[in-house]
Amino acid sequence: MSDTAPTFANFFALFELPVAFDIDTNKLSERLRQLQSQFHPDKLSALDKASSEQNSAVINHAYDILLHPDSRANYLLELSGQELNTDHSIADLDFLDDAMDMRMALDDAEANTDLLRIEQLKVTADDRIATQSQRFIQAYDHHDWPMAMDATQKLKFLVKLKKDMDTAVDNSQRQPDDDDLYL
Repeated sequence: MSDTAPTFANFFALFELPVAFDIDTNKLSERLRQLQSQFHPDKLSALDKASSEQNSAVINHAYDILLHPDSRANYLLELSGQELNTDHSIADLDFLDDAMDMRMALDDAEANTDLLRIEQLKVTADDRIATQSQRFIQAYDHHDWPMAMDATQKLKFLVKLKKDMDTAVDNSQRQPDDDDLYL
């Protein structure tokens, strides 16, 4: 690998990982630090410093894609020549009902600053993400592209919901505690 620009066949190769859904995220993070160090502007010649920002952007983008299960699944589909149709909606009514229930429970817990309930919902979301991840792996391994795409769409929805839960926790922890006003 050149010290002026990262060269790679795909994002997995850049991070020296197998092209697979299940990856070692610790190794991913470790390799990110190595790449950031290797392509840091201070280690490059003056001519190469101009491209260091672009290199960093590519490295960080690749890291973000591989870190999250929904974008990793989508990327694997792209590598396999499968295009995820984002216009196609999820037709699984049980999944949609469950997701709507979780969304409403999150909204209620957030409105009541119920951190315990939000944490419980995060565990449920993690379980749902794990289930869809396993569905994706099975479908991907068997080249069942419709099922892989369905699992990817559900992963996108669930990962977004989980991020909203994380944001709700962060927001509730930042709210000022006015209990001291009523002593």
